[in-house]
Amino acid sequence: MPAAADKQYKKTADQADGGERFMAHYLVIVESPAKVKTIKKFLGSNYTVAASQGHVRDLPKSSLGIDIEHDYEPKYITIRGKGDILASLRKEVKKSDKVYLATDPDREGEAISWHLAAALKLDEKKMRRITFNEITKNAVKASLKAPRDIDMSLVDAQQARRELDRMVGYMISPLLWAKVKRGLSAGRVQSVALRLVADREEEINAFIPEEYWTLDAVLKIKGEKRPLVAKFYGTDKKKITIHSESELNDIMSRIEDAEYKITDIKTTERIRRAPLPFTTSTLQQEAAKALNFGTQKTMRIAQQLYEGVDIKGNGTVGVITYLRTDSTRIADEADAAARDYISSNYGKEYAAPKQAASGGGKKIQDAHEAIRPTDITRTPASLKDSLTRDQFRLYQLIWKRFAASRMMPARYEATSVKIGAGEYCFTVSASKLLFDGFRSVYTEAEEEKEETNVLVGNLSRDSVLTKEELDPKQHFTQPPAHYTEASLVKALEELGIGRPSTYAPTISIILGRRYVTKEARNLYITEIGEVVNNMMKQSFPSIVDVNFTANMEGLLDMVEEGKVEWKEIIRNFYPDLEEAVKKAEKELESVKIEDEVTDVICEECGRNMVIKYGPHGKFLACPGFPECRNTKPYLEKIGVPCPVCGKDVVIRKTKKGRKYYGCENNPECEFMSWQKPSTKKCPECGGYMVEKGSKLVCADEKCGYMEPLEKKKA
Repeated sequence: MPAAADKQYKKTADQADGGERFMAHYLVIVESPAKVKTIKKFLGSNYTVAASQGHVRDLPKSSLGIDIEHDYEPKYITIRGKGDILASLRKEVKKSDKVYLATDPDREGEAISWHLAAALKLDEKKMRRITFNEITKNAVKASLKAPRDIDMSLVDAQQARRELDRMVGYMISPLLWAKVKRGLSAGRVQSVALRLVADREEEINAFIPEEYWTLDAVLKIKGEKRPLVAKFYGTDKKKITIHSESELNDIMSRIEDAEYKITDIKTTERIRRAPLPFTTSTLQQEAAKALNFGTQKTMRIAQQLYEGVDIKGNGTVGVITYLRTDSTRIADEADAAARDYISSNYGKEYAAPKQAASGGGKKIQDAHEAIRPTDITRTPASLKDSLTRDQFRLYQLIWKRFAASRMMPARYEATSVKIGAGEYCFTVSASKLLFDGFRSVYTEAEEEKEETNVLVGNLSRDSVLTKEELDPKQHFTQPPAHYTEASLVKALEELGIGRPSTYAPTISIILGRRYVTKEARNLYITEIGEVVNNMMKQSFPSIVDVNFTANMEGLLDMVEEGKVEWKEIIRNFYPDLEEAVKKAEKELESVKIEDEVTDVICEECGRNMVIKYGPHGKFLACPGFPECRNTKPYLEKIGVPCPVCGKDVVIRKTKKGRKYYGCENNPECEFMSWQKPSTKKCPECGGYMVEKGSKLVCADEKCGYMEPLEKKKA
């Protein structure tokens, strides 16, 4: 490389000059050791690149770490284990004429730079902040030409978030320890995420399916071999939902002898626009659907692709841009390069004429671009041998999505046919692909299926139709879907809770604490999750209020923009939290915190066993611990006889902690129900009934009997 060679020459010349003149020496500090390797390659020998390995200072773990008396001043200390790293960095600082702080380009990264400057006692004159959105030679070199001061508005937004999170965590968690068990925690964002899962579960449990019917007419077209399948619509003017079999029979009797005629044929062209490139949230959602990656796994692999992978023939290269972003903006150069690539490889008709507009009216961290490949000519196929299987799959997803975002829409010919049958109307719809556009590269994992009906070419109003058969089918409405990691991220983003960097850790925490369990992608609340959520709703309603949390995020954004002083948020937040904690403590005093004693006798020492909370919920333990360590499962009876064998129904848990109702005589009796069974029998069919919200419903969906649930008086 001529530039590097030139620098090396200058240095050698200086040394040959008697060692009196040396080239200036520069230190670049990044967060991760993986980046060191990548960036070193781009810079000359007069640059040293070192890693802080994340944060070097933080609030102490042993106390709140916030000086309430002195205007909520944070008490930062060096993080344990970081002393050696700081000592090594100080040595490098002494050798350097200038220090460039090159941590991540977001609030957290800005705060790390600020903490580094304080911990290393950096001279303001010799310290500069640089950021780059991708770890490529051009981006790193360009950042060195545009150094700046540390952005204190960004730092203050991070400080405010850190103090808010610390206050919620350290002031509420001890109450959970006192009432439930040690090791539990509350969190400003995690508690809201838990509430969303709990609320959805309540919604599903209270859902009562409603019956409806569909009716298809199978029609023979004169002169055609293949029949036409038309769907019942209603009348010509109005759509009709068929609610019951009697309604269905009434309609069928009216069209039994009807003549089937084509009353209308419409052909229109419709387009499907290319998707926007990935943000953190949409990448997590799509990777979950298409690759079955958890949010944490997606972020870990994206981090590897961003920091640099070893590419045969090129050394270590960062292959995607920064992974924490809520912007869909693309740099002009990348946009132009993508359109040139598409024109050359797919044809000019496939390239979009100009950069797609950024979406979203809400505040986004628009200093960043969307997530994209750093070089579109670096195709997934060309990197396959250099990446692990998971890296390849994620890179391929990002590459395809970005390429698609710069391409023309797909075009379809949509045909809709109306068929009259007496006073009623049936419809047929079909679509034909005219131009595949972006779909030549990319289709979303859960894209709705195109109508597969292929209409006969010569269908017209004059076509003669004969009814071959009517095909009725019974259906029931479905409850809302359980949250998955992907749909929970989407909900958090839509509600304005958390930011790109917080989605994955938030979900990891509620799964790690076993408040929520994951089965076949779906998230379910556990018993311990229910206890924590109910306590939070009762004692700290504002903390778990979606709007309150979203407003708080908005205020943090205003700090970042320099419109609000960060301590103002803390001054308003802390007194209300303190009051709520004191009130909750008083209420807790009246609650017996002692372990609940049962009539189950410990067979080893004869004491009455007590109910304890474990990672999976309640269990029985001997109060004689540690002398007697006897434990056994706690089978909580609900006072309902098993509908199958007559023994007691008890609350049980799946291996992952999800609650259900089963027979105490399991495995001999296999009765189980997700909903709580009732002692009352169904007056219509004699089967057992279950509680669903405010209703008592027959467990047999086809019976459909229900009545109001009489709540027991307290």
